Order: sequence, then structure tokens, then C-alpha cells
Amino acid sequence: MIEIKYKNATGWNEFMQNVYKQIADNLIVWYPEHARDLPWRKDKEPYHVWLSEIMLQQTRVEAVKEYYRTFLQELPTIEALAEVDDDRLMKLWEGLGYYNRARNLKKAAGEVVIEWQGNFPAEYNEILSLPGIGEYTAGAIGSICFDLPTPAVDGNVLRVYTRVMEDPSNIDKQAVKKKIREELLQVYRYGHCDMLTQSLMEVGATICLPNGAPKCEVCPLQELCKAHKHDSWQQYPVREAKKKRKVEEKAVLMLRYEDKVAIRKRTEKGLLHGLWEFPNLPGSYSTQEILSYVTSKNLHPKEIWMETTYTHIFSHVEWHMKAFYMECMEQQAKDLRWVTLEELKQEIAIPSAFAPFKDLLNSGA
Repeated sequence: MIEIKYKNATGWNEFMQNVYKQIADNLIVWYPEHARDLPWRKDKEPYHVWLSEIMLQQTRVEAVKEYYRTFLQELPTIEALAEVDDDRLMKLWEGLGYYNRARNLKKAAGEVVIEWQGNFPAEYNEILSLPGIGEYTAGAIGSICFDLPTPAVDGNVLRVYTRVMEDPSNIDKQAVKKKIREELLQVYRYGHCDMLTQSLMEVGATICLPNGAPKCEVCPLQELCKAHKHDSWQQYPVREAKKKRKVEEKAVLMLRYEDKVAIRKRTEKGLLHGLWEFPNLPGSYSTQEILSYVTSKNLHPKEIWMETTYTHIFSHVEWHMKAFYMECMEQQAKDLRWVTLEELKQEIAIPSAFAPFKDLLNSGA
């Protein structure tokens, strides 16, 4: 790509409009032949697109596919989502994490049923007003489902755009995201908004990769990309340095009484609020300290028959956990619910942080 310096704003604006048009043209030609076959791309039903976009937040595409199919089999309509029991909803979401996403889905579905008689709103500001929907998701739904000129700007798109333009702005700043969203409107003015949104996502996810060298040789934007021309892709996007995650130690109590295991509902505000979990204590404890604690709860534990450790990483905190497996002779402790392994498997959602401990129970350890 030849770089030309213009002495006046008019010449520069004309040059940039040509660049924006070329971006649009290249993406529109490229996408139909190279798009991945994903279940949520088979139609433009707003409920389906919305569900997939929420599930895909912080979650890999391959992991989402089966969750998406299972979820729609049980809750095929917005009305069904609005009416689902909370515990059942959490079970359907089990393993995806970030459970507030599921709660907001149900809350938003209720609003769609009440405010729009079950018909998903077709205006950007109305979509944006729904619980759990931010500018990115509203932009994706608006453009993909209703062909609105509403760019969906996420990490993938920011990476593609800042490399193409060699934009040194810090993409963690909201003002920068807003600026790039406004610049992308110049691409969307040429129509095919649904295809533009999905092609930008596709390039970011499969070609202009976040880790490792981009696959520039197959990129539809190669001839326009300044970072490719200057071999500067490693410098973009510019981000703030990541903060070190906080480390928290926990002792997890795997309490069994006959054929049942103890769980409790997490009441603390914040992380995993309102979900079922295995009882746990903050901090690090010896085997004897754990036995003394469980005894004080009138559970009369037998000896601890297994101990195991696991580290679970959230976006901002690490849980370093040690689990203590023990048989109890009583099940009268306050705030505990005793469930069978079958109930735990079929009905109760346990967060991924505790999944390895649950798996050991299911394996018969």
C-alpha cells in the first residue's frame, strides 16, 4: 500500500474514504467463502444471535457449541427463557462461568416479553437498554439481525483495526473504543452491515491472532494493513499493563453422609453469588484444624480419607484450594443441604472452580 501525505483535510478525507471502502469491499467478498460453519450463523433470529454472543463472552467457540445446542433444546423461545426456574437455568449454564450472564439473560427475556410482547426490539438504543447488553452485544445484534450500521467492537475487532491503521491509542480506554467505533461507521456506510460485523470477528478470531504471528498471507486486509507492511504487528494493539491477580487460599470441605454430599448456597456478594458450592473456609488449615472445625458443627467426622489441591484462575483472582474429603456421622449442620451424587449431576449447578473436587466424587474416589 502506497502512503500519500496530503496537505489539506479534503484530500486526506478522500483518501481515508477510499481506504474505508476498500476495507468494506474486501471483507464482503472474502467472508462468504471463508466463514466458519457455526450453529448460531444458520439464521439471524435475534434470540439465537443474542444467546450466542452472551455465551461467547470470555468463552472459547468450541466450548460454546454444545452449550448453545443444549440451551436452545430446553429453552427454544424467549418466553421459555423468561419463565425458567433459576436453579435449572444455572444448571444449563454450569461450566460456562460468569453466571450473571445467565441471570441477565433471563431478566432481559422477561423485559422483552412484557415490553415488546416477545418480539426482540429492532432499534439499537432499545437493544442496549436490556439488562446485560452493552455496546458490543447491542452492535452485534443490531448489525447481524437487523442490518443496522452498528459496529460490534470487541478485542478481536480492536486488534484488527489498530493493526491495519497502526493506531497507537490505548484500547483499554473507553474514549479510544468510542473513537474506533465511530471510524468503523465509515466502513459500515457501504452496507452489508451483518456481513461486515461477522467478517471482522472472523478475521480477528482466525487470522489476526492475539497470541503468535498473524496469518497475514490469507488475510483479506493484507494490502491495506500498515502493521503488515512495516512488520509491526507485535506493537498493536496498545494496552495497559495487566495487574497481578490476587491470590486467595481456601479449604474446601467435601463432607459425605451415607450416599449424600453437603453443599451450601453462596451468600457473599460478588464472585459466584447465589450459586451452590461445597462448604469452604478462607485461609490455609492443617488436617487437625479441619477436623476440629467440622466437629464444632456437630457433624462428628470420621478421619479425613483424602486430600487434594487445585488452583482456579478467575480474571482478577486466583483461588488456591485444598479439599478435605471425610465421612460424617451426622447431617444436622445449619445452612447445609445434603444431596445425592445423582442430584448433583442432574440438577445442581456447581461452579467450575469446584468441578475437579466434584469429579473425584463422581469417579468413586
